[in-house]
Amino acid sequence: MAVKAQVLYDFTAEPGNNELTVKEGEILTVTNQNVGGGWVEAQNSRGTVGLVPEDYIEINPGSTQASSDTQATQFIDAHNQGYNSSSANSQAINVNEPWTANNWNHAEQEPAGNNGSVYSFDEEWDDDSDDGKSTGGYGGSQVEEGGTMQRGGGHSTMKLALNKFPGFSKTPNPEVYLLTKHIAKGDERLPIYTGEVGPVWLYPQTQLDCVVADPKKGSKMYGLKSYIEYQVTPNTTNRPVNHRYKHFDWLYERLVEKFACALPIPCLPDKQVTGRFEEEFIKMRMERLQGWMSRMCRHPVISNSDVFQLFLNYRDEKEWKLGKRRAEKDETVGVKIFFNIDPDLPELDPAQVEQKYEMYSQFTRSMDNSVKELLAVGHLHWKRCTGPLQKEYRQIGKAFQNLSSVFNTSAYNGESTLTEALTATGKTYEEIAEIVAGQPKKDLHFLMETNLEYKGLLGCFPDTITVHKAAIDKVKEADHLVVMNKISQQDKLIMEKNLSTMSYALQAEMNHFHSNRIYDYNRLMQFYLEEQVKFYETIAEKLKKALGHYTTM
Repeated sequence: MAVKAQVLYDFTAEPGNNELTVKEGEILTVTNQNVGGGWVEAQNSRGTVGLVPEDYIEINPGSTQASSDTQATQFIDAHNQGYNSSSANSQAINVNEPWTANNWNHAEQEPAGNNGSVYSFDEEWDDDSDDGKSTGGYGGSQVEEGGTMQRGGGHSTMKLALNKFPGFSKTPNPEVYLLTKHIAKGDERLPIYTGEVGPVWLYPQTQLDCVVADPKKGSKMYGLKSYIEYQVTPNTTNRPVNHRYKHFDWLYERLVEKFACALPIPCLPDKQVTGRFEEEFIKMRMERLQGWMSRMCRHPVISNSDVFQLFLNYRDEKEWKLGKRRAEKDETVGVKIFFNIDPDLPELDPAQVEQKYEMYSQFTRSMDNSVKELLAVGHLHWKRCTGPLQKEYRQIGKAFQNLSSVFNTSAYNGESTLTEALTATGKTYEEIAEIVAGQPKKDLHFLMETNLEYKGLLGCFPDTITVHKAAIDKVKEADHLVVMNKISQQDKLIMEKNLSTMSYALQAEMNHFHSNRIYDYNRLMQFYLEEQVKFYETIAEKLKKALGHYTTM
């Protein structure tokens, strides 16, 4: 049965993507709700069929119409004419089945250059999560607090979640871990040692890293859907593998599910409904995926995990699928990850644990506020450089040149040197206007990108720390529970020991965070100030050159 739907927001189709342009208030007939990836297939009143984001429409289930053979024929003809020119050999499209990679058996394998094989395929996933959400840059659509986004060029404010897993929606119950005596197996063990700064994770001898590069446009479903695929090359093998955005999204979900109770997992760069094949957006997304992957590679626990190693090192489609299923069936997730953590350190007093929790909570909250303030100031400065400041310098330059033109009309002998100098000064200020407008891309861009990364990372800490706070509260109740004969004295001791393990994990994670923070901001501020020095030196040189046009009286 087909259903009617009302369009909530304007949507402009991208050429060559089989999308349907719709206007707010328009009534559509939804012919397939099982497209996946946040899309539905719909037909407008003129009989045109195409894909529309499901968040942009409101389906009225009470208004249905029969799905006749004629409709099915129209649907098949509309798509098969564009994507199967050899109709005798083409496959018929079943409108009553979900559109999945399995329906099309669309496995791909591309040869690499000189570095070996590049494996690329669309497995049995029925979602196309390359699409569905919108991203704003510093000068584009602005993401508002609370997950709202104002669409550029429109009048509607859309409520869109910026990621599937901003952390985790429900606080996991720490009792699953606290009341269990468990010894980590050798291959699962996550050791913690005492370093110069306190408890630290075991770091690998060789730092893992990878390069995200070479974005290429691909398609599936006989060209019905397009996507961008990135080449990911780890430094351990130098053998590239290809991944779409939805593969990164899958990795992110697995990491959140497995580690987020112990380790803050920053969000991926946001998704986008329109403009996702534009060169500027692809470049920005690739840069942010590189930043996210580099940060994951630098974490000793995440980088060594089976799921992360699978993402970087799978050799063929079979290995990827088996590894994917194994990761999705992993039972050591949530608070159970603490079963694997094995600190070779003395047990902590619960009062010490609470003190550490309060200290970390206060620091991450304060840093989060400071990072947001810096982002707000940086965004305002970017807008001023590319707007009012550029305009003002142009106006100054134009004013000097106008004055030179007036002087030229005086017919007074001997002032040509002055008028030429004024003209040169005016042109100098126009050049400065362009330098000012272009400077944010040279230095402020990297300052903003790093702080955006830290904003995402710091946004995960409240959820992670809340798990520890819940554990502290449970241990505080232990004495009362012993008196009430709900737990034994031995249970209480196990709870305190396990709370100590959780605290060491948090301390190791905070020490990792602080170490990366100091490194990142040292490197970032050096680069930013070096570029600022070059910026002002360039302007000074231009002004000195303009000054040289004037004669000394």
